[in-house]
This record gives sequence, C-alpha cells and structure tokens, in this order.
Amino acid sequence: MITLNTCRIITLGMAIAAAGTSLVNAAPLGLPAVPIPADNPQSDAKIALGDRLYHEERFSADGKVSCATCHAEEKAFTDHRAVSKGHNGLLGTRNAPTVINAAYMETQFWDGREPDLEGQSKQPPINPVEGGLPDHVAFVNIFRNDASYVKTFKQVFGVDKKEITIDHFAKAIASFERTIIAGDSPFDHYQFGGDKSAMSEAAVRGLAVYVGQGRCVSCHIIEQNQALFTDNRFHNIGVGFKNIQGRVGEIAKDFLKAKNKGVDVDVTVLSDPDASELGRFAVSEDINKIGAFKTPSLRNIELTPPYMHDGSQKTLADMVNFYNNGGRVNPDDPLSPFLSGGIRPLNLSDQQKKDLVAFLKALTSPSIAAKVTSTKIID
Repeated sequence: MITLNTCRIITLGMAIAAAGTSLVNAAPLGLPAVPIPADNPQSDAKIALGDRLYHEERFSADGKVSCATCHAEEKAFTDHRAVSKGHNGLLGTRNAPTVINAAYMETQFWDGREPDLEGQSKQPPINPVEGGLPDHVAFVNIFRNDASYVKTFKQVFGVDKKEITIDHFAKAIASFERTIIAGDSPFDHYQFGGDKSAMSEAAVRGLAVYVGQGRCVSCHIIEQNQALFTDNRFHNIGVGFKNIQGRVGEIAKDFLKAKNKGVDVDVTVLSDPDASELGRFAVSEDINKIGAFKTPSLRNIELTPPYMHDGSQKTLADMVNFYNNGGRVNPDDPLSPFLSGGIRPLNLSDQQKKDLVAFLKALTSPSIAAKVTSTKIID
C-alpha cells in the first residue's frame, strides 16, 4: 500500500536526488503503478539520458526546438498555445497535450496514431512543422557525432557508435517520460485518502455534478481505488465541426486517396487543418470515428489551458459551457452528425457549472502547481 508520505510527483531530478534511491516505479496517491514494457525496463541511467535528450534543441532544423519546447515543465508540460509552434516559427494544427501521466495512455497523440511513448517520440524531430529534420538518419547522426552521447549510449545500452539507432533514442525518452506522473491532488486525498476536508464544499458539490447530471465520469473515469480520468477511447464531442461543415465527405475522400498513395499521416494531420479535423478516422479509416479524438486525462487541467485538440476553449468555464450546450460553443450552433452517443445538452445551472469548475481545480497536484510559473495562454 502506498502511504501519504510516499505519494508525490516523480520527476528525474527528484528521483536521483532522493537519497540515492531509485523511485522510477513509485506511484502517487490516486494512480496505479506505471506500466513498464518488458523490452524497455527502467534504470536511473536510462532516465537521465532521456532527460538530456528531452531538452536537446539540436534535434531540430533551426537548433531551437526540443521536446521541452512544447512540453515545458514550468507550463505543466504543455506550451499554453492553442496549437504548437515548431522550427522557424511554423505552426501546427494541434494543441500540445501534457506529458504528465502520458505513461498511462494506451495510445499517443490526439488521434492515437502511435501505440506507445517510444513510437510517439520518433515523430516530432522529423515532422516538417515540428523538428523539421529530413529523416531519422540525419537525426541519429547527431548522436554518433557527439562523443559525449556516444559514451552515454554505450553505458546505457551497451552499443558502439555505429550501432546507435533511433530505437535507442526512443527508449531513453520514453523511460524519462514514464517518470513524469502526478496524483496526490485534493481529490485524491478526499476520495482515496479518506480526508473529507481535502476538497472545498464547492468542489464536493462539483464532484456530485461530475458523476451525476454532468455525466463527465462516463468518459473521464473514476475507479474504486484509482482514477486516470480517461477511458482511453476516442469520441466526437463536436469540437472543430464548424471548420469542415458541409465538406466532411470530400475531405475524408481526398485524405484516403492521399493515404493510399503513401502520404505520411503524422505529417498530414499536423500541416493540413482540414485533415487534422478528421481525428481518429485518419488512423482507423472507420467512418464512425470522423472527428473523434482521444479522451484526455483531467488531472492538472487547471494548469494546462487552452483546451481541446485545437486549443479552441480557453478556460475551464468555456469548456464546461461547451459540454453544457451539447457539443457546441453556442446553443444555436450546428451539431455534428458524427457526435458520439451521450453528447447532448446537460441543462446545468450556473451554480452547478461553477461547482464543476471547482471540482476540476481540485484535480491539481501540488507538486506540479509548485513548478508552474504561469498559465497565461500564449497567442
């Protein structure tokens, strides 16, 4: 059993500094043990390498973009932009999801196009609007031509200079990201720690709305002994529909033609605003998944604005209103014909909406909040 004294967010610096004790597999209150793949076991040396790679700006065309550019610790491992900015100021089409607790996600990216953190890490450096490097060969040559990296890869993976591959990079990055976990929120102490004074009265009322009339718990799941606040599934909740209204069939058809000719899905969805709105369909080609995006965790959501896959909702109140209107900004906006079941007006009162926001703020981990310097949205 995990005690309150061992419940904390784990980052590399804490793990290595904590009296020389490895904390790579510890889990904070409210979360299960971090799943670790059999072919990529954790070690402090590998995590340290991953931390270094995560902050390495040379892995971009202009030498200014690293993983931390879009997933910065001081911004709760996001960038507070509606859509992320890559090399030479190029803008993508998607909001940068937080890395916090990404270790628990069954797929990565908003559309789940990669199955794990290892696969996810390989894409940004060679995406034209992110890192902008031409290919993985050029990418790996950066390691092979750096004596310090050559030495470290040898120590961690037992490989010589010419044996270093993109997979070694991916395993190190993923190992580091699996230490970026956070629970131990007021909600966790209230729900799982038995401290009924841990949440405010408004947050307690908000929890009742969350599991009741708001029906948030249907997708952002709370279990008996833990809460990931996601079902790891894909849903069309109406976000972005106005951008492709009346053109959905044409956009989907053109995308499939291009995909069948070998177009890179990762490149297309981050560079083509129309294709971006296809969501999970771009991966699965299932017409029922048009406009469906992965359910994000709600943990630390207070610290990660703006919201949704396109960053279209700036505040928690905006987001609650969107759901209250049944998947649209305004009650008279058109509804997407592809809406997931259950997306309909909630008829929440103004007080219920305020209480729901209060509950969402109770999902903030103190250790994360202590490191966040600003939550101001960057235009």
